[in-house]
Amino acid sequence: MLEFFNQVITESWQMLLDSSLYILFGIVVGGLLKVFLSPSHVARHLGRGRFTSVIKAALFGIPLPLCSCGVLPAAASLKKQGANNGATSAFLISTPESGVDSIAITYALLDPVMTVARPLAAFISALLAGITENLANPPGKDDWLAADHSCPLDGCCDGIDCEPAEHAAHHGLGERLGHGLRYAFTELWGDLAVWFLAGLLLSGLITVLVPDELMVAYLGGGLISMLLMLAAGIPIYICATASTPIAAALILKGVSPGAALVFLLVGPATNVASLSVLIGLLGRQTTLRYLAILSASAVVCGLLLDRVYAILGLEARAVVGQAAELVPFPVQLAGAALLLALSTQPLFRALRGLFPKPAKGDGSGCDCGCSTNTPDGFPRLPGDKIP
Repeated sequence: MLEFFNQVITESWQMLLDSSLYILFGIVVGGLLKVFLSPSHVARHLGRGRFTSVIKAALFGIPLPLCSCGVLPAAASLKKQGANNGATSAFLISTPESGVDSIAITYALLDPVMTVARPLAAFISALLAGITENLANPPGKDDWLAADHSCPLDGCCDGIDCEPAEHAAHHGLGERLGHGLRYAFTELWGDLAVWFLAGLLLSGLITVLVPDELMVAYLGGGLISMLLMLAAGIPIYICATASTPIAAALILKGVSPGAALVFLLVGPATNVASLSVLIGLLGRQTTLRYLAILSASAVVCGLLLDRVYAILGLEARAVVGQAAELVPFPVQLAGAALLLALSTQPLFRALRGLFPKPAKGDGSGCDCGCSTNTPDGFPRLPGDKIP
């Protein structure tokens, strides 16, 4: 038993070493995006139209580091400000499927082909879902987005009675950078830490327990492999960053890169809790179209990715994790130590949450610590008053 435990910890520790520097880079960029590209700024650029709004929503969602539950308040904000269902659907798909943090760790633990394929597939699936929704349910002529110019740092002004030039003097570049870094290493990593460490342990278990022959037999490629991975990925909750080490472990066991891509797409973008909230946000028919297009596009992208690897003559297992070899071991060790230190408080909160005090809930079922719902059915937004 002790030997088994040591093997799991060793495999998980090695994956943490391989990914540590890239994770730190990703969360730093994510923190800066919070300052310079807040959801309110995203909302400002989503105009009317069946196609342009969808394209912009899909593109804006790719770099934002939000999980499948964390993206709900941002999407509700877009919806409340007049975004049509197509643009909202596109944002809901591309945002949790990708992000600068998950792109960075994909490069570290997988390979350059998957690093490109993952955000590209996220954009394609978001685009297809959004356009399909707007064709099936065309937005009205009066659809519009009320631009939110409020300060993303501390809400010091609403941007209406304060001219942009005047507000620019409120916060210097140094203050913005400091705020972004604080957000990166506290809130952002706080939301990801528990899930990422759980993903590392699960990847270690897969590496030690699962026979290679089993994975090759059932998930080695082809349509059946994609459908099995689709069925496994849709109901569970896992963020894009935490799903990456699991995908790496699966590929090392013989799972095809296409099947792994299906898991990387549907796992972060869907789960039972978020789908129930989406019904209240977008409606039942839109949610069904959302899920159908996401599932179909994930399977097609997975099949195409396997074809790309075959054309290029690449063996996924042979190239997984090569980027991590470029980082010197002392740097990997320092990065892993820093991540573990930053994870102490989130882990403590998670353990304390195992014994929660009785509290009234909203019935949303969201299990990742994100905002609850408002009485009108929308996810609660930061700053909303609790009645």
